Amino acid sequence: MIFIMQYLWLVPLGVFIGAFGTLIGAGGGFMLVPILLLVYPQEQPATLTAISLGVVCFNATSGSISYARMGRVDFRSGLLFLLTGIPGAIAGAYLVHYIPRHTFEVVFGCLMVAAGAFIFFRSYGPHERTRAGQMGFHRELIDAEGHRHEWSYNLAAGMTLSAFVGLASSILGIGGGIIHVPAMVSLLNFPVHFATATSHFILAAMSLAGTIEHIADGTLGRPQAARLVAIGLGAMVGAQIGARLSRRIHGRWIMKSLAVALGLVGVRILVAAAMSR
Repeated sequence: MIFIMQYLWLVPLGVFIGAFGTLIGAGGGFMLVPILLLVYPQEQPATLTAISLGVVCFNATSGSISYARMGRVDFRSGLLFLLTGIPGAIAGAYLVHYIPRHTFEVVFGCLMVAAGAFIFFRSYGPHERTRAGQMGFHRELIDAEGHRHEWSYNLAAGMTLSAFVGLASSILGIGGGIIHVPAMVSLLNFPVHFATATSHFILAAMSLAGTIEHIADGTLGRPQAARLVAIGLGAMVGAQIGARLSRRIHGRWIMKSLAVALGLVGVRILVAAAMSR
């Protein structure tokens, strides 16, 4: 009974992480990692990122199915981004073993605060359509409701960005959506709802690659499996909730919510890192 109660509270945690993570296209790892850092202070970063990446994989896969039904996933762009993102994710899963926990916390916290400030203060007005060929790679998609969306972006920049996101996601265990979504909107001209949906599809594959690497090197073994499954099952349910909520929330508020969450998480981690010195 005690064993069950020890992990039961992780299920509703997974539901919350899955719902909010799917809503903003971030996978939820940026919320889960700081919670794991606080709940399991003796664990190494590699162990916590392995659990988080596994949960992101559960969450992103579930959310991607819902977003695909809505016609919001740009599969062509997503597959091209994965050509560089997956190698980056595998490299990050390997490199995280060489990062001390305090250094990990400081880097993680600073990244969260900086990203939150950038996203919050950026203006998110109505999406401006671009002419075909203006930025190289033209996209034109029609969602499940029959609405036509058109944009263009620099494919080389997108693939380079994905390599960095894959690397950072595995090192930090955050899935990479907190970097990918604002960059896809700000730099690659994606409409917000397509950025969150396509990012979720990319996260599902990149987090799976990182998780497999952690299983292969022994970081993600039986002791971590119970935590991963408990949070992951909750995240799958939450992902469906988040995808449904995305129909009713304007893209501007999705980005603002992401910014506030990032800032709060970053400050909390930096405070914890300072107190541990």
